[in-house]
Amino acid sequence: MTHAAVLMTAPYAPLVIEEMPTPTLEPGAALLRTLYSEVCGTDVHLHHGKLAVPFPIIPGHVSVGIVEATGGNLRDIYGDAIREGDTVTFLDVHETCNNCYQCLVAHQPTRCASRKVYGITYGAREGLLGGWAEAIWMKPGVKLIKLPAALSPETFIGGGCGLVTALHAVDMAELKLGESVAVLGVGPVGQSVIAFASLSGAGEVVAIGAPDDRLAFATRMGATSVLSLDVPAADRLEQVRRATGGRGVDVVIEASGAPDAIPQGLDMVRDGGRMIVCGHYTDNGAVEIHPHWQLNRKHVELKGCWGVRYDHFHRAVELTARFGADKPWSEMVSGRYTLEHAGDALEAVASRRAIKALITPNPTLLA
Repeated sequence: MTHAAVLMTAPYAPLVIEEMPTPTLEPGAALLRTLYSEVCGTDVHLHHGKLAVPFPIIPGHVSVGIVEATGGNLRDIYGDAIREGDTVTFLDVHETCNNCYQCLVAHQPTRCASRKVYGITYGAREGLLGGWAEAIWMKPGVKLIKLPAALSPETFIGGGCGLVTALHAVDMAELKLGESVAVLGVGPVGQSVIAFASLSGAGEVVAIGAPDDRLAFATRMGATSVLSLDVPAADRLEQVRRATGGRGVDVVIEASGAPDAIPQGLDMVRDGGRMIVCGHYTDNGAVEIHPHWQLNRKHVELKGCWGVRYDHFHRAVELTARFGADKPWSEMVSGRYTLEHAGDALEAVASRRAIKALITPNPTLLA
């Protein structure tokens, strides 16, 4: 038996569809019938050659599916059995060693040299290890999370990888009730940062970015005010300072990937404030900052946020189940595309016509 999958064969090359063999399921393994797999900015970066990956790959690193078969002995963290017919998502990071300095001493498993990522660092010749396919092979040890009955798959996947990245960034920011936050970037990561900052009790949540429709959506996610990139950077800074008694915001979270967002954010954060950078997943170029005036003298904490852990996925499922009616993650989806139209989905995200596009490899399951 085989399953159709989309292959990205090289930077800028047209996507192709290939039939892939069904894997043999060992104990602890499973096969998911894919409901949704997201198309995100990372997939665009992959197609533009900005990340070194083992082409050809099957893209799609955050997905939702129905368990079609298991090799037995498959349980979640509560010890409950995962059975055929369960709707699940999974931590896309696998093979973290739990045996190296980063895992055991630094407690930073996102920097483990052994980690592999579905849809990114697994090659297509290794099997059905990406979400843009009719089925996804859950290798033994992959962490599966059952979606509760109250959570629609569309709500979770509407947030997708931006959801879990945003949760990690907001955790790192250590927000306190009533603090002010500026979010630089209103793509999928920025929208979820805004939602989680709002849910964390932030006072002012300023969304800065473009285009206007994304800024409008940011207010629905919890932004108390928005600033367009059409406003000159100096004027944006002045407006933020004026709204915060001249101090600047307590926290800046950069989610844009734009190099000039870094010095702008450092200017915007108050003395003794915190800035989290999570938008520079690929190399978008260098930028100049002034260590004395923007960091040392201001006594600013500056942190980089790379990847996610299991706890971020686990809590993201719980949070979207609890707050999905208040924060419109499902409405972030701008289009649904079959495998045959995956190239159109990629182009829609690259051109920013879509906040989030979904691949639907088995459309009959959604009827």
